[in-house]
Amino acid sequence: MKKAEVAVLFGLILAIMVGSFVGFEADCREISQSVFRLHILANSDSQEDQDLKLKVRDRILQDTQGLFESTGDLQQTEEQVAQHLPEIREIALDEIHKQGYSYDVQIYMVNMWFETRTYDTITLPAGNYDALRIVIGNGEGHNWWCVLYPPLCVPAAEPQETMDDVLNQQELEVVNSDPKYEVRFAVLEWWEKLKQNME
Repeated sequence: MKKAEVAVLFGLILAIMVGSFVGFEADCREISQSVFRLHILANSDSQEDQDLKLKVRDRILQDTQGLFESTGDLQQTEEQVAQHLPEIREIALDEIHKQGYSYDVQIYMVNMWFETRTYDTITLPAGNYDALRIVIGNGEGHNWWCVLYPPLCVPAAEPQETMDDVLNQQELEVVNSDPKYEVRFAVLEWWEKLKQNME
């Protein structure tokens, strides 16, 4: 095969790969704009603080279950959460005091960067997501996260059913933890971090 033919072939393959990634990136961006996450940061990485983080998580999910089940869409969920921030903070503080600690709690809504993460059978690609962020004490420990919309955190929720209501078929294929997307997830995460560093 002549050099010119090899160059043309290589160019075609590269164009196909770039086109495929551009479509994948668009799907991932749509996913990040359709999901609302819960992000809880522990005071530290000590076993006691990590255990406390999980107790606060369980208490919040238990006491707010009706709040998140009753929302109809992403905007309504975020509005509901915004209206109940003081109440959610009080729930966290109450559980912390109940467990014998005196940590303060910061709670706010934010649009923040998340790396590619898997929750149950669902993989969410790297990107910026709206989130309810709860910081216990110094917030220097490992975090725990889940999805408030669609309500995957709610114990009775079925991840696939709730995602079916929010994402289209192509986006569902992306989040369904298919091994064929692992390389694309890694490339996307690298690309998104590169864009952030350039901003």
